Amino acid sequence: MHAVAWTVAAAPFVVHGVYSLTRTVRADPDSKLLLGAAGAFCFVLSALKIPSVTGSSAHPTGTGLGAILFRPPIMAVLGTITLLFQALLLAHGGLTTLGANVFSMAVVGPWVGYGAYRLTRSATASMGETSSLSLAVFFGATLASLSTYSVTSLQLALAFPDPTSGFPGAFAKFAAIFSLTQIPIAVIEGLVTVVIVRLLMQVGRSELLRLGVLRHRGAPEVTATAGKGA
Repeated sequence: MHAVAWTVAAAPFVVHGVYSLTRTVRADPDSKLLLGAAGAFCFVLSALKIPSVTGSSAHPTGTGLGAILFRPPIMAVLGTITLLFQALLLAHGGLTTLGANVFSMAVVGPWVGYGAYRLTRSATASMGETSSLSLAVFFGATLASLSTYSVTSLQLALAFPDPTSGFPGAFAKFAAIFSLTQIPIAVIEGLVTVVIVRLLMQVGRSELLRLGVLRHRGAPEVTATAGKGA
């Protein structure tokens, strides 16, 4: 019942993501390389199992980068592909839990992360472009990771309610278990994502401008050259 319910809940987001991905690739074929890089980043980071102090395990998600670069719908597709490959090739996750994992990591995480990114960009509009973008990317990637495990805790609490305290008690228990490990992991993931975006600012600035990640500014050099020509 839970497998079917979460699959049904995640399916519309993935279908919409396929449509968005198809439109993006057709409109901008040059974005394929960066799309592949965002998917690879998600695959590598989310494949890192880190033991928890409570005996469980956690991992980064890597969904914040793709959500910021290409928006959450496309990240729903990249995240689904990542989770499917991990289930089939690495025995990480599973097919019956795929719908639940997609909903928490590839749907909720990217939307929360993108929302945090947009809010931070608006709040830091008066700052320099590099500082504003770095802060926004950090909070976006960090909260994408944290929100994924918050939803995972909710999913587990629904499936395994506490015998005495029911759903609230189970949610508190699962959230406490995951948060001990996930908070530092999410912070590190946020910092790593900032480093990646700062690198992209150096080697792929035109890509970031075309995607709307970097704000378009006036170019004094061009104006000066045009003045001399006149």
